[in-house]
Amino acid sequence: MDMERGGTEAFPELGQHCQQSSCNQLDFLPFKCDACTQVFCLEHRSYKSHNCPKAEQKSRTVVVCNLCSMSMERVGVMEEEGVILEQHVRSGDCNPSNKKKPRCPVKRCKQVLTFSNTTTCKICTQKVCLSHRFPSDHACNKPAGASLRSKFLLALDKRSAKECGQERIRASWCPICQSLLILDSHIC
Repeated sequence: MDMERGGTEAFPELGQHCQQSSCNQLDFLPFKCDACTQVFCLEHRSYKSHNCPKAEQKSRTVVVCNLCSMSMERVGVMEEEGVILEQHVRSGDCNPSNKKKPRCPVKRCKQVLTFSNTTTCKICTQKVCLSHRFPSDHACNKPAGASLRSKFLLALDKRSAKECGQERIRASWCPICQSLLILDSHIC
């Protein structure tokens, strides 16, 4: 049986052998290196583990500035990290005031607000961490819909007063479930 083709006697087209000279393991889910285009097993799939001769052409890393937290891409191993940071500082793009990250506005909470741990309160529309997501946890005292509710009730009263002889509805907002309650209806 040809070892380069891979597979088993029953299924010769299934799987491929690792092309690492010391391994040659039959792998049914082989990895193809995007730099040297050879096939490897799980153990030898990284550039470093199979000593890929073309690794520096495909290598991409990110350098993060300590002053402003801005990230710059470094392609290949030719560019030194220190040189990239020095160019960034000299370019004028480095602004240390950008380093400040948003934090939870609750007193004594030092949680940095990120995509995965931030929620917006539906009542006061304030962004808080997940620990303070409930209105009672972040001293929520400004109901966002209060002005809307009062405008609605005023408009309802004005409309009802102008249409004398029509059925008039007296309504109020439930403080517990925040829904409209029809208290009574009568004809003027």
